Amino acid sequence: MSDSTDIRVLVADDQATVRDGLATILEYSPGVSVVGTAENGEQAVALARETRPDVVLMDLRMPILDGAAATQQIRAELPGTAVLVLTTYADDSSIAGALSAGASGYLTKSAGREQILAALTATVAGQQTFAPEVAAVMIRGLGQRSALQTLAREAGLTERESDVLERMGQGASNREIAEAMFVSLSTVKTHTNNLFAKLGVSSRAEAIARLGESG
Repeated sequence: MSDSTDIRVLVADDQATVRDGLATILEYSPGVSVVGTAENGEQAVALARETRPDVVLMDLRMPILDGAAATQQIRAELPGTAVLVLTTYADDSSIAGALSAGASGYLTKSAGREQILAALTATVAGQQTFAPEVAAVMIRGLGQRSALQTLAREAGLTERESDVLERMGQGASNREIAEAMFVSLSTVKTHTNNLFAKLGVSSRAEAIARLGESG
């Protein structure tokens, strides 16, 4: 039987072996009690409403409702419940999406039992925890944003042109940029031509190189 002071955790992961494995590890860890498991984001939100856990250990890529969307709903409805991401992915967009949704920390599935337990304890204490590889991505992202702001100011780029350049630097295609910015492909091409002219370059590679020089 769990103690009333245990950290109450809800595990959300679409892979049954991962989900069950995490639940077993946590149940046999002192100071932790698993209040439920969910196989998709929608189920995670419903179980969080029902069980009111201290922390939801949340995967990101799940069916029906993804982890970032589920995190946003849980944080909006249950301010007393924190979300700690545990996922395979450590790319810019996944990290940014999770943190924007309100996640308190971000671990990858390479994390061991002790790291997960320490992160749960820190999360309940109101602290943020990031895996080393995630922290490295965040620091790199901050550096790129600083370089982008400097270059945009010097070249007189508009906000939209800056957005396009930033996404170029992340390796996005014109079509991917259009979808992310909710604009047409022709609009992206117009922004691209304009920022090329302002930077005095004629290709994506040259534009990205200018961005690197500003870092």
